[in-house]
Amino acid sequence: MTKKDKSTPRVSLAVKLPEMPAKPVTSSPVAVKQDKPAKKGKLSAKSYAAEMKKLHVELVKLQLWVQHAGKKIVLIFEGRDTAGKGGTIKAITERVSPRVFRVVALPAPSDREKSQMYIQRYLTHLPAAGEIVIFDRSWYNRAGVERVMGFSDEKTVKHFLEMAPGVERAIVDSGVILLKYWLDVSPEEQTKRLQARINDGRKLWKLTPMDLKSYTRWDDYTLARDDMFKYTHSGWAPWIVAQSDDKQRARLNIISDLLSRIPYKDVPREKIHLPKRKIASAKTAPIHITDRVEERF
Repeated sequence: MTKKDKSTPRVSLAVKLPEMPAKPVTSSPVAVKQDKPAKKGKLSAKSYAAEMKKLHVELVKLQLWVQHAGKKIVLIFEGRDTAGKGGTIKAITERVSPRVFRVVALPAPSDREKSQMYIQRYLTHLPAAGEIVIFDRSWYNRAGVERVMGFSDEKTVKHFLEMAPGVERAIVDSGVILLKYWLDVSPEEQTKRLQARINDGRKLWKLTPMDLKSYTRWDDYTLARDDMFKYTHSGWAPWIVAQSDDKQRARLNIISDLLSRIPYKDVPREKIHLPKRKIASAKTAPIHITDRVEERF
């Protein structure tokens, strides 16, 4: 590895997080009762890698079963900013085929999409047989960021909350396995992660003006979340909450949970043997003129 170029300029980032309001929640939200797990020690990198390897093997088995049986699965990941949705999705898809596990992270709607039925732009991404679709945020944008940030009025939001369970019932009745995960993070951990984005050039793209505005509205997001749970936690599409202050444990727990909720089976496969081959020459360099990657490391 080459020595670090001392002439590389340092980038100064002068972004400050807005202060989080200290006022308490003044209304009475309908919260989902949860028992707080006992604090555990930090998971070692070796233990995390060993457990994740086992889960990746099971995810491959799930993939083969979905393809073999023509199943359709939808995984929804919602949660506060910095709750770890992206990292969890990356852990799920790291060792499987992107042609089977499709990640959908839609941008803001276009003018044309704004004129459509709200759910329409999401329905087009639902899986066909042999596919697993992962929504990195979903139609629940309406119950979360759109509501809190004032992009949708209360009448529109209430209509969505009343209609969503029926739409999800239709999706499930069509043969889709639908799992909805909410990743919860503490205010202290959220502040820590946002500050890390400010100070790390690799994470700057994750920090948007919307994140900074949302940061000051912790209580509003809490109320919106609990109202969403009240209306849309159903027997056919329940909300599954995961505490994500410890990212590694959260990923392991969520993947273990989703595997336990899907009745996949081992698909019979023939044992694989590499066929024989002949190599005329040990020389592997191309005979034609080409550019080559400089071996800097």
